[in-house]
Amino acid sequence: MKSTPEDAEILRQAAAAIVERGHVVALTGAGISVDSGIPDFRSPGGIWDRFDPMEYAQIEAFRANPEKVWKMLRALGDMVGDAEPNPGHIGLAQLERLGFLKTVITQNVDRLHQRAGNTDVVEFHGSDQYLVCLQCGKRYEDKEVNQRGKDDAPRCECNAVLKPDVVFFGEPIPEEALVRAQMAARECKVMMVVGTSAVVFPASQIPFAAKRTGATVIEVNLEATPLTGSVTDIFLKGSSSTILPKLVETIEETIV
Repeated sequence: MKSTPEDAEILRQAAAAIVERGHVVALTGAGISVDSGIPDFRSPGGIWDRFDPMEYAQIEAFRANPEKVWKMLRALGDMVGDAEPNPGHIGLAQLERLGFLKTVITQNVDRLHQRAGNTDVVEFHGSDQYLVCLQCGKRYEDKEVNQRGKDDAPRCECNAVLKPDVVFFGEPIPEEALVRAQMAARECKVMMVVGTSAVVFPASQIPFAAKRTGATVIEVNLEATPLTGSVTDIFLKGSSSTILPKLVETIEETIV
């Protein structure tokens, strides 16, 4: 789809807000990783098409039958395993290199922001890089635990089941991540919401926290969300892998 003069003007408004206000924080969700080949969980072709989240993504379901849940986790691992950062991730890394973006708060567990070059990433829902023992609390790097070709749940040296160090439904957000995200939201001058409708609590409250302290909220999403008509100041409709490179280019033209 071709850009219109109206699209270009909105892009210039977003670029101007970033350049003038500085100190940007980005909140990202599954939408930013779709173009890396990781389907949005809730969209057609997503993981929830194959696995009912009530059966597989609840912490109590994991405790009751970890072998069953690990089938879903391996399927998710296959989706994520070969993924590479896309132009959306790279665009945010470029915003950091330009000195505007300070922190990324991500609901994703794929570590694509770090691989793209962002250095301050708050992993709000944990990371698939680690496994943790539910009994003794020992933490392992995923690469330490060979999962290929196995059907059983991986186990700790204490013989208890290992769980990915990610937040399941029914588990609290890690306190450090929650505190860091809240602080970043309160301190930022521009909040970018990218690839998330921000409807899942408590991540849904982050844009509102930024807005309450006077931040300009820039939203990049394929479709309008509940944020669009409430806290969003500038709405950039489209794929983040298309919009973010254009936004960076416009900023670079502005600061020359």
